[in-house]
Amino acid sequence: MDNVRLDKWLWAARFFKTRALAKKAIDGGKVEVDGTRAKTSKAVSTGMIVRVPQGWDTLEVEILDISEKRRGAPEAQALYRETEQSRQRRERESESRRQAREVFQHPLKRPDKRARRDIKRFQREQGGES
Repeated sequence: MDNVRLDKWLWAARFFKTRALAKKAIDGGKVEVDGTRAKTSKAVSTGMIVRVPQGWDTLEVEILDISEKRRGAPEAQALYRETEQSRQRRERESESRRQAREVFQHPLKRPDKRARRDIKRFQREQGGES
């Protein structure tokens, strides 16, 4: 087997739980193959670079092997390798999200009646100026 449909490969590589979810992501323009937006039926082969959304991150992986059968996670991970640039970008973004969480301080309690009025007044004032 030298090539397979993109949606089948993404499903077999365990990026998506079902082929329908893979198709939805591809049709929504979230998946790119070799830097261009792809169609569901695009035939992928070894050596191609695929960008796939994974939660907050976007993985950029190189296809190492082709499979259209879904197997265990260790076998699925052998189908691709994440690029070094993608790994570095993911770590940078993860660190910035972690720092942003540390800076943000959650309120100690829910707003009381007076605070809710102030919030609503502020929102009205901001909406009127825009």
